[in-house]
Amino acid sequence: MEARQKNPGSEAAERKRVLDLLARAPLDDLARVWAMLADQPAVTMLRGPETGLVMVRGRIGGGGSPFNLGEATVSRATVRLDNGRVGHGHALGTNLKRARLAAVFDALWQDEAHRELVEKQLLLPMAARIAEEQRKKSEEVAATRVDFFTMVRGED
Repeated sequence: MEARQKNPGSEAAERKRVLDLLARAPLDDLARVWAMLADQPAVTMLRGPETGLVMVRGRIGGGGSPFNLGEATVSRATVRLDNGRVGHGHALGTNLKRARLAAVFDALWQDEAHRELVEKQLLLPMAARIAEEQRKKSEEVAATRVDFFTMVRGED
């Protein structure tokens, strides 16, 4: 509890990172790591898993007035482990099992006994995969970049 009082912003940022990576994790990765757990905790469903819609908002030019772009299908779940930890999971699409496992791993990450396993087996590989995808995309965009310049003539 003392760490939260010292720097609550960094803990919130860390939790946001975890939830973001879990939301992007494929079902295969989540199921593989769940199967690796020797002592799988009992899981009680508090909410869902359920599927619904969220409104996606955008801004013209990144800084203009917000507008409703459209709706996206999202699945969510909230679980409680037998140790009392509560986890939340979200995933784009209708895969309820993926949302449930993301919630389970959120709760496991909050428990110091399982945090290292979740980080090493799930979060770090997922972060590396996302970074590699972004690097490839940047290289593809850079390959098509055109540099325009204007020559100034002395007659003006």
